[in-house]
Amino acid sequence: MMEIKDILSRYQDDLRHVEENLDKYYRSYIELIPEVTDYIINSGGKRLRPLLLMITSDLCGFTGERRYTLAAVMEFLHTASLLHDDVIDHAETRRGRTAANNIWGNPASVLVGDFLYSQAFKLMVEDGHPPIQKLLTSAAITMVEGETAQLIRSRDTDITEDEYLRIIEQKTAILISASCALGALLAKVSKKKVNALRTFGLKLGVAFQVTDDTLDYVATKEEFGKAIGMDLKEGKITLPLIRTLHNCSTDERTLIKETLDRNDLDGNHIRDITSLIEKYDGINYALTKAKGFIDEAKSALKPFDDSFPKDALMTISDYILKRRL
Repeated sequence: MMEIKDILSRYQDDLRHVEENLDKYYRSYIELIPEVTDYIINSGGKRLRPLLLMITSDLCGFTGERRYTLAAVMEFLHTASLLHDDVIDHAETRRGRTAANNIWGNPASVLVGDFLYSQAFKLMVEDGHPPIQKLLTSAAITMVEGETAQLIRSRDTDITEDEYLRIIEQKTAILISASCALGALLAKVSKKKVNALRTFGLKLGVAFQVTDDTLDYVATKEEFGKAIGMDLKEGKITLPLIRTLHNCSTDERTLIKETLDRNDLDGNHIRDITSLIEKYDGINYALTKAKGFIDEAKSALKPFDDSFPKDALMTISDYILKRRL
């Protein structure tokens, strides 16, 4: 049975080339830019999006060096979004470390994020392939729309499950989907296979975020890189709580709303909400939903013959459900 270590071993040389491209393209004569970028890019991220691009390129038969530069593009887009997200969320930590905005300030985080977005688009234009440019610009626009939608619905206890899923599809899954579709576009395979990998990535991305949001209630800081309940403190209402709000009593709903509206939300308040989530089985409900999306992701790979890269995508899908970060 394939394990994550087998996948990393197979693609370690490719990922080394990606790291070289990252290091090459975030350099600037303004010292603050590489300083902030180096801090967040090397803060423990798993390079999921570049790895998916390497695997899907392999699956479709593309071995050219363009994939390394485009993998850097994906990581820059992702990193820029993290820098901006932490400013929006007033985040204190990121991946278990002090968030960049708490070290260099919000203006620096915004500007370095802008630099990375700009560098990503510069590299994309230099690649010179219109279908790829269309895919990535569309993904970037969708990400911003998703983040804006999340901002608007912050602390809104009336948010529905469908609205939540649409937001995470836009803000998280779309870039994972684009990473997978890139491998197919580079190889110039059939539209059917491009769409299959696009769908795979989208479903995988939704499952990834649902699982991520669920871990916020159950994982330790050592496992997850942030304290339990940080999403609550930031006003993010995610699937375990949405399920609870749907099933709880009027008095319990009022308690949740009043708690979320507090400016001094502490561990006791978080425990109150967590106990209600446990009462209404919000965690298991969310993880069951995530498994459903993983099943859909795997099903999308049917157009591809059995191979190491296909097995790798299946293994990563399974890992999403049982990961501890």
